Amino acid sequence: MLTVGTAAPDYTLPDMNGEMHSLSEFKGKKVVLYFYAKDNTAGCTKQACGFAELYPQFTEKGAVVIGISKDSPASHKKFAEKYRLPFILLSDSERKVIDAYGVWQEKKLYGKVSMGIVRTTYLIDENGIIIKASEKVKAAEDPANTLALL
Repeated sequence: MLTVGTAAPDYTLPDMNGEMHSLSEFKGKKVVLYFYAKDNTAGCTKQACGFAELYPQFTEKGAVVIGISKDSPASHKKFAEKYRLPFILLSDSERKVIDAYGVWQEKKLYGKVSMGIVRTTYLIDENGIIIKASEKVKAAEDPANTLALL
């Protein structure tokens, strides 16, 4: 996991419409960059809907919300449409950004050990510096907790 005070790695990834986005295009704005495991799973849906509900308050505070998972742009598009998500979802099927941000880790579920994305949220300032890094966040609480940091 990356630490507070370090520069957030830039990236270029496709969104749910196939358009490419880079972190650097949001310079001058705060960025809430959250990593989640999979579209349409209970926790990930709860987290995404929480960010969607609070999205007007994030934008009022000058912040952009971006979610990243390994899911395809097509999966993201269905997920975003189903839950009316107003923010960007990026596809990192090759795990380049997921690895760069240190969120691909060993996980334990019901005694079974596997590798996967650990639910993590980074708050990045207007200059691309990480000002908060929250690992193993609770899906339902993460959006409100992140908003409170702005």
